[in-house]
Amino acid sequence: MLFLLSPAKSLDYETPAAGVPHTLPQFVPQSQALIEVLRQKSPQQIAELMDLSDALSALNVARYEAWTPKFTAQNAKQAVLAFNGDVYEGLDAKSLSAQDLDWAQTHVGILSGLYGVLRPLDWMQPYRLEMGTTLQTDKGNNLYKFWGPQIADYLNAQLAKDKTPVIVNLASQEYFKSVDRKTLKARVIECVFEDFKGGKYKIISFNAKRARGLMARFAIQNKITHPEGLLGFDLEGYAYDPQVSEPDRLVFRRKVQA
Repeated sequence: MLFLLSPAKSLDYETPAAGVPHTLPQFVPQSQALIEVLRQKSPQQIAELMDLSDALSALNVARYEAWTPKFTAQNAKQAVLAFNGDVYEGLDAKSLSAQDLDWAQTHVGILSGLYGVLRPLDWMQPYRLEMGTTLQTDKGNNLYKFWGPQIADYLNAQLAKDKTPVIVNLASQEYFKSVDRKTLKARVIECVFEDFKGGKYKIISFNAKRARGLMARFAIQNKITHPEGLLGFDLEGYAYDPQVSEPDRLVFRRKVQA
């Protein structure tokens, strides 16, 4: 069973990785090809392409210029420690044990516009390239066409030893669209997180993102390898609701404290 996460826009390259082991990304040639395309664009073009402020555009133009196919402790950091958004606050990887991180390395994948799929301990150089970006390459006019079946092929290979391969999608739809479902040979389970607010249960984006990270943490710490194990998820007040769930759409609900 593999758990898929989205990346985060916010990055932390200041906090030291403190001796955590590392691996190298799987798709470096593809990343380099994308960097070459991005380097041809002006800061103004990057700003328009990604809807960024001038300051953020300049920052990312500098990142593309600095990017190199040689990853080192000076220019890179383990992906699960470098990403710093809501999902990763829920996951809180820096507090996981070495054994937990080792398990996560073979059971968690982070989808990425630039890197395709990152394992948690893969070194990652800083970047900004969302999967939904309409970037023209020799493969077509967006990143879904650039990656094509490559991500699904990689996931199939990762799950090849499983008799009943399962993907637990904790990523956004923007990112999960990069997984070619015609190529993928696994069952896909979605996890939905709802809060009771204003008299009804609904998805609150900030809370749902954090809950995706919490679910990944729950799976890692409990070494969950079968879908049934997900039903016991109870972090921060969430509980599985069988009444509104379906076999491949697991709904977890909680009542927000006033």
